[in-house]
Amino acid sequence: MPQHFFNTIRSLKMTDGCNGTQVYSVNPNAGGGGGAASGGSGDKFFQHLQDQLRANLVMSKSHYQSLSQMNNVIPSVLTDASALFGLPQTDLIEPQIDPYLKGLTDPKLYRKCLQLARQHAFDVHSKVVLSAWLRFERRDDELFGVSAMDCCGLSPECPKCSLVSGYNPESVTDPCLCLGFGRDEDMEAKLEGQECSTSFSVGDEEGDDYDIWFCIGDDEVKCNRFKIASLSRPFKAMLYGSFTESRRDRIYFAQNGISAKAMKAADVFSRTKRVDSFDPNVVFELLVLANRFCCDELKCACDAYLASVVDDMESAVLLIEFGLQETAYLLVAACLQVFLREIPCSMRNPNVLRLFCSSDVREKLALVGHASFLLYSFLSYAAMEEDMKSNTTVMLLERMVECASLNWQKQLAFHQLGCVMLERKEYKDAQKWFEAAVQEGHAYSLVGVARAKYKRGHKYKAYKLMDSLISDNRPCGWMYQERSLYCSGKEKIMDLNTATEMDPTLSYPYKYRAVSMLEEDKIGPAISEINKIIGFKVSPDCLELRAWFLISLEDYEGALRDVRALLTLDPQYMMFHGKLHGEQLVELLCRHVPQCSQADCWMQLYDRWSSVDDIGSLAVVHHMLANDPGKSLLRFRQSLLLLRLNCHKAAMRSLRMARNHAASKHERLVYDGWVLYDMGYREEAIAKAEESISIQRSFEAYFLKAYILSETTTDTESSFYVIQLLEEALRCPSDGLRKGQALSNLASIYIDVNKLDQAVDCYMNALNIKHTRAHQGLARVYHLQNQRKAAYDEMSKLIEKARDNASAYEKRSEYCDREMAKSDLRMATRLDPLRAYPYRYRAAILMDDHKEAEAIAELTRAIDFKLDLQLIHLRAAFYDSTGDYLSAIKDCEAALCLDPGHADTLELYQKTKERANEQQPT
Repeated sequence: MPQHFFNTIRSLKMTDGCNGTQVYSVNPNAGGGGGAASGGSGDKFFQHLQDQLRANLVMSKSHYQSLSQMNNVIPSVLTDASALFGLPQTDLIEPQIDPYLKGLTDPKLYRKCLQLARQHAFDVHSKVVLSAWLRFERRDDELFGVSAMDCCGLSPECPKCSLVSGYNPESVTDPCLCLGFGRDEDMEAKLEGQECSTSFSVGDEEGDDYDIWFCIGDDEVKCNRFKIASLSRPFKAMLYGSFTESRRDRIYFAQNGISAKAMKAADVFSRTKRVDSFDPNVVFELLVLANRFCCDELKCACDAYLASVVDDMESAVLLIEFGLQETAYLLVAACLQVFLREIPCSMRNPNVLRLFCSSDVREKLALVGHASFLLYSFLSYAAMEEDMKSNTTVMLLERMVECASLNWQKQLAFHQLGCVMLERKEYKDAQKWFEAAVQEGHAYSLVGVARAKYKRGHKYKAYKLMDSLISDNRPCGWMYQERSLYCSGKEKIMDLNTATEMDPTLSYPYKYRAVSMLEEDKIGPAISEINKIIGFKVSPDCLELRAWFLISLEDYEGALRDVRALLTLDPQYMMFHGKLHGEQLVELLCRHVPQCSQADCWMQLYDRWSSVDDIGSLAVVHHMLANDPGKSLLRFRQSLLLLRLNCHKAAMRSLRMARNHAASKHERLVYDGWVLYDMGYREEAIAKAEESISIQRSFEAYFLKAYILSETTTDTESSFYVIQLLEEALRCPSDGLRKGQALSNLASIYIDVNKLDQAVDCYMNALNIKHTRAHQGLARVYHLQNQRKAAYDEMSKLIEKARDNASAYEKRSEYCDREMAKSDLRMATRLDPLRAYPYRYRAAILMDDHKEAEAIAELTRAIDFKLDLQLIHLRAAFYDSTGDYLSAIKDCEAALCLDPGHADTLELYQKTKERANEQQPT
């Protein structure tokens, strides 16, 4: 790094630019990894950055009465010029503690668990909470034109179906019959504008069966004694028991707070058993009457009716207090449902927050059957996503603690409170909650205990705690990662290396090693180190770190690429530890790179796509969207790229935005179809594609339908139908990027029906339009034609062209001898440790060599950081073959949790249990 660079920074007087907690520093002599030649561009960039940060400070000065007051409030650590420009210091970065129980990290598996829980829910409360949680996970609130109370068409997620108790396993996949839950429209038309009066009564039609009058003020309401008595035991005792009312035909009823109109309605209900003809205000009075005189049937009818009229925030806010006061289970459920389905917007409503955060209101909810651990788990989950350090989050977690009864519930609630308190820097309280979680048996919370002790100045105690955890348990990567925080030098590096070896998905060790290399003037190796994890696990923090490395080299194009990519993952990402919005840094970087037109961007996108550079492609699409933010086609491309990078949450956000910006109905239907497909609703997704085609034939509609059908194709006839659909797609206008994918998919189906020549033609056509992944399909054809060398060579071409090529190494291993295959699979694991096949292959080889323990250890190493169905099933089979039936059964049960219908595991599970029973002594 040129010396004048550091001098330039010092000359900027950054104490005038910003004040905040020191996070960044720079080595004035850094440059061992090589960099751009020194010059004016670096000076200009940092001057622009200084100007922007000063502007940000000016905008925030309204929060302070004077500059001197501000300097008294915020530590002025920026007297060191390097605090603004540079990189995180090794002693100031640390891993985040996972706020959830160690378990599923796959968002699809997580959502599948929620769907199964909803499908098996019996009571209304659970149905309401789980349906709203599923909606929140899909972020339906971000879809234009979709109301919180809209039904997606399936009964498990219909807001009206959620208000019906009971469980019917036959109906979980049935279409929703929303219209059947509404009030009879013909009856409503007849009764519209009509009030309940003495002229409207079944008794009038039946004749003179009135034998009792209820006197309320100046009104006398005529009723039938027997029918009123049948409403409840108290009424029966009053009208037929030893009370004086039993001997009177006129009963004075004015002291019960019931109007004459409500009493007339009670008489009508006693005859018809319906309340849907009355004004809601009358039904309110009936509900009060029902509670006062224990009229269970009347109460249920009123409760159900009032629940049916709750359909927006306004009505829910108005009715929730009444529902709690009258312990109206369904009415409160309906109000809660509106609040929950409106999350996150409803969490900004003070009335809703008071309802959910208050301990007193929680007790009222409990009385009516609507305070549960499930409810507050959902609310806390949403609050932590919104703002983990807020008072709202703390109060909701405290309510969650109050509802926790089972051991695992207490573990989760205590642990999450500990995480929140740690974020709020309330370390004493954090330690208390983490220790409570440990007492309940949650070993991972010891990480929180150690971190809180460390923050309170007890570094050695934190080290000893983690050291004991490692000694007393089977070690895991996160244990060594945490212990590394409390030691230094070679011991620290050894712990970090062990953590990476045991769990390569942990990002902190890579970040620490990279920053350490930078501090030793090794920028090139630092970038190589952070590239290791970016290659298989893309995250905003790692991309930001690499961007700063590249800025220090004055590689502004590379830095701009990474910042654009991280903003695709998180559009609100703040750089400089929250001091500068990512978009502002993009604006600054753009001044120092060549400007591109939209046409230039399309050419860049083709080049990046063809070289399988997904991060580069994301950056180009981000640039194109900055020029044309309403382009739904680009949003859709963005979602596909994000899915390839396993960034599911960001991918679904891009897909929703594509849907929102669709220029036509037929285009929006296609995106709706993809959303439904992601939810697991294949038939509904196909229906959307067909509706789109009926409006206008398009590439994407045909491709969607073909893609879904190809997943379930089991016979030749079905395969030929998919071929027809893909051929229709290719006849429709589209760009080369999508047509290349369609040609590859078409070729794959041709292989399935043994049309290898047609498959080769499709793959060659795909390669001609730069669909590089077609090399893999072509290799498959050569392999089927017994041309193994040609298949190997074809995969070698893909490896040469592809920037992200772990899968190519994995696939090439199938076309070579054992030793070469081992080499390719080692490379695949080094590039992407999350790929399961290499572990399975190596384990199978070890089993063939009768090294059973080593084979099981190979699988266990991967399972420890990747819960993969095939890995767990294979380990179960290995345990079974070695006679360890209990371990085999345990693995089978774990695999069936991931996929309850997995046929091979079900078969193995049954056989293993039989063998285990045979082995037991009689």
